[in-house]
Amino acid sequence: MLNGSGIKVFSGTSHPELAEIIARRLGLPLGKAEITRSGIGETNVRIAESVREDDVYIINTGSGAVNTSLMELCIMIHACKIASAKRITAVIPLFPYARQDKKDKSRAPITAKLVANMIQKAGCDHVIREFNLVSCGQSHDVMLVSKLYAEPSAILYIRTHFNLDDVVIVSPDAGGAKRATSIADRLGVDFALFHKERKKANEVSRMVLVGHVKDKVAILVDDMADTCGTLCLAARHLTEAGVAKVYAIVTHGILSGNALESVMESGLEKLIVTNTLPQHANQVACPKIEVIDIGNVLGEVIRRSHYGESVSKLFHEVPY
Repeated sequence: MLNGSGIKVFSGTSHPELAEIIARRLGLPLGKAEITRSGIGETNVRIAESVREDDVYIINTGSGAVNTSLMELCIMIHACKIASAKRITAVIPLFPYARQDKKDKSRAPITAKLVANMIQKAGCDHVIREFNLVSCGQSHDVMLVSKLYAEPSAILYIRTHFNLDDVVIVSPDAGGAKRATSIADRLGVDFALFHKERKKANEVSRMVLVGHVKDKVAILVDDMADTCGTLCLAARHLTEAGVAKVYAIVTHGILSGNALESVMESGLEKLIVTNTLPQHANQVACPKIEVIDIGNVLGEVIRRSHYGESVSKLFHEVPY
């Protein structure tokens, strides 16, 4: 809990439910901001209270109309900057264009770096950004960034919902072996992985299972569930390999296209996602969706950031 002195928390329009959870964790009301759209789609922002010399946190995520959310975030940052905020932190559970973080072919942009530059130029001092299951790869960010990981929340969920003697952690691809082995090691269980070949993006042609899964409860782990093609195909192969049940835990439930229908028709018992993105409508449409709340974690990160405390402890345990 904070006493409210010197700190303001504002929400964009992309995920107000998460912002409310974070504010309750901090014991603060959300800051007053008016956000409207003009007839041609331009975003208008007015910060409706003083932020002079305050430590300001703006919560917005890369969901829905991503470009609109990104522009809204930049305008809110700029509005607070010219209103003399002392420090501005953008809290972005799913960083826009996060998957476009490297130059993988000639004349291809590094869009994640461009987005980071935009946020910094708008006046942002610090970013608390996306959850991953474990730390993977390098960042192209150009400002102070606190990266968070959903591994403690996933491990807590598994410990409290499954008999570990029956569990095997499965990576849907070889690239996710690091996250699968990290989680499996912390739980003291076995792991397996799929080697997959793609014809093109989001289309898998062949998957080969490596590891022993027969009669086990298989838990697929991944950072993002977009079209869910890979997860559903992996669930089918695991069922054919003789597992007792198949679950999936992912950080970001993007669930685009026919993802919800695919999950409903798949062999997955449940698809467990965090609430880095709004999930209420997805849960209504697909009863197999279950949500892990990460609002308390983000609230604790904000509290620690405000008081200059370390956030590294949160890489290993979930705050209460």
